[in-house]
Parts: sequence; C-alpha cells; structure tokens
Amino acid sequence: MLTLENVFAGYGEAVVLDDCSLSMREGESLALLGRNGVGKSTLLLTIVGHTRVQRGAMKWCGQDLIKIAPHRRARAGVGWVPQEREVFPSLTVEENLTVTSLPGKWDLQRIYTLFPRLLERRKYFGNQLSGGEQQMLAIGRALMLNPKLLLLDEPLEGLAPVIVEELCEAIGNMIRNEGQSLILVEQHVEQALNLTHRAIVLDRGHVVHTADSPELLGNLGMLEKWVGVRLQ
Repeated sequence: MLTLENVFAGYGEAVVLDDCSLSMREGESLALLGRNGVGKSTLLLTIVGHTRVQRGAMKWCGQDLIKIAPHRRARAGVGWVPQEREVFPSLTVEENLTVTSLPGKWDLQRIYTLFPRLLERRKYFGNQLSGGEQQMLAIGRALMLNPKLLLLDEPLEGLAPVIVEELCEAIGNMIRNEGQSLILVEQHVEQALNLTHRAIVLDRGHVVHTADSPELLGNLGMLEKWVGVRLQ
C-alpha cells in the first residue's frame, strides 16, 4: 500500500530523513520508534506532504505520492492526527466529526461506539473538552474521512493513565476488529509494541532496525540502545 524508497526529506535545505525506506501492506499496523528528534514526526509529515522531498520515491497504492498535492492526499486515503490535535474550538463534537467527513464504514455511530465519551459530550464545543477528549475527537475526525491509512503522532502524550488505557483499547479495536492500517509514533514503547504488528526504529532519519512488534518487545538490549528505554 505504501512504499518509501531511499527518501531524503526535510525543511528547506535541511535534511531530516536520510535515505529512509519502508513499506507496509493494507491492514498492517506499524510502530515508529526512536529517540526524540530522530525524524519520526518528519516521516509522517513527509507522507502527508508537508516537507520538501529532495530525493527518493514514494508510492501510494501504486501512484507516485510525491505528485499528489498535500490537500488531495486525505481524499486519496491518507488520514493524519497531528500532535497538536487541532480540533475546531468553536464547533461541537458532532460538528467536528461531520464537517469534513467522507462516505464509508466510519460514521457517527461507529465513532461513538469506539469513543463513548464523545457520545456523552457530542454537544460540547471543542474548547470545552479535556486534553484526552480532544485527542479522541481528533482521532474520530480523522476516521470520519474513512482513510486507508491512519497516521497517529504521539496520541498518548501527556494524558492521564485512565485516558491512555481508553485510547489504547480504541486503537487496538481499530487494528484487530476493523483492520485499520495505521502508523503509530509513540514514546510509550511498550503500549505501541503491544498494539501493532510490526515496528521500525529510526535514528538520525534512517531506519536502523525492523522487526515484528512482539519480537522487538522481547529485545531489551535493542530497545535500550536505539530508543533509550529500559522495560521491566
């Protein structure tokens, strides 16, 4: 479904992704791991078209992704939830969900089943929600575009443990029960690996390791070396 081959990309003349390659199939979920500042968010931004690609090839369902304008990539099936969430503060939850929605299996009923809190707060404005509720709304709004691939940029960052648990359950349901293709950037390494099929590790904009997620979860030395975490 998605292939990056020897991609060099960044901002202006600055190169952040350095000879980066990856591929994923439809229905697959991928954890994107690495220390802070190694290019994880830049990789997502490159897929959605917000960086300058200097060299390399990107294919999306057989098409040249680089030639697809950024504003057309959502309609081509690329969904994105940025770290900043960017919900519309003056729209209600329900208006946020429907304002950019596209036809498909993800509709209001399915989003409310995935996130019951949003059903309870469907008349609240975006700026009346907690941080965790805004994150649920941002994910729900992206799903309402019915993407083939969903990009999640650190969705668990700064949230209370009970909200992290709810979001992990929802992401797990998307992957296991809905077959949603997904790339997850996350500093909560154990949760990310427990949720996904496969993982890649970035260092200085380059893929340094690829493995099935359960295999990487059991490789504590690799995680400590490249990600800087020590699991119990």
